[in-house]
Amino acid sequence: MVKAIIQRQYGGPETYEQANLPKPVPDTDEVLIRVRGASLNAADILLMRGEPYLLRLAFGLRGPRVTIRGRDAAGVVEAVGSAVHRFTVGDEVFAEVSAGSFAEYTVAPERVVSRKPTTVSFESAATVPVAGTTALQGLRDVARVRPGDSVLINGAAGGVGSFAVQLARALGAEVTAVCSTRNVDLVRSVGAHHVIDYATQDFASGDTTYDAVFDLVGNRTINECRRALKRHGTLVLSSGAGGRVFGPMGRILGASVRSMFVEQTLRPLVATASAADLDVLREHIEAGRVSPAIERTYPLAETKAAVSHLIEHHARGKVAISV
Repeated sequence: MVKAIIQRQYGGPETYEQANLPKPVPDTDEVLIRVRGASLNAADILLMRGEPYLLRLAFGLRGPRVTIRGRDAAGVVEAVGSAVHRFTVGDEVFAEVSAGSFAEYTVAPERVVSRKPTTVSFESAATVPVAGTTALQGLRDVARVRPGDSVLINGAAGGVGSFAVQLARALGAEVTAVCSTRNVDLVRSVGAHHVIDYATQDFASGDTTYDAVFDLVGNRTINECRRALKRHGTLVLSSGAGGRVFGPMGRILGASVRSMFVEQTLRPLVATASAADLDVLREHIEAGRVSPAIERTYPLAETKAAVSHLIEHHARGKVAISV
């Protein structure tokens, strides 16, 4: 039997419980991973609560359809399906799974699995897949950041934000990070050229404009974000407030419609799991251009406490799980 953190009904951290389940069996195109590290993401909180309710159409109306939680995983290949060719037993890997990384074993399709960076621990590697891929795809694919561009990252101290600062710099951009007072040192340590403390300065009312604004908070209106953009700049939306039913859909749809009538580009980001992008992230990590920023690590049995910490303390960087 395998120890796993499961959730049978939507709610808060109190709905998480540890259970013993049968070891998963990989399908023909899947890899069975002995999990050594996992991590938390903002999306885990949304799925835990089942909010916005629109999510429940895909993940279960009355309760989670898949009960094992967690999407980030790093570990060792235990077995492979007959159609898997890139990995063998004993390989160290990391992956973004659809669900199930808060467990001693999980399975993942070969197409979302990559070799683990050799220079970091399993726990550090496990913080990369969801947050790192989101940052990479937002900057490279949506904002199309090029060397010499100016990039502002709103929410730079969070899980995605801490990767975005480093990746924007690796892409050759001049990076301005927006964060709270207590996080100024963190964003400077990961490579921000300039820091805006939102307690004392408003990025949307200043004279400086940017080639790209990467909004990871959703606490400013579209018009406010546009004021910080150059005439042909790009606003990338990866978060947003909203009601319990539709969440940020109104904000996203509004930005998409408005983008048709202005010279600026206003685009939502929908990140997708990709082994190829994990390969890119591994190269950045092994070259020293990117380093996971971990605030705290919890053992698997204390995942409930880890989730509470993420919610209550707005964790800086990532919260990791050791398995």
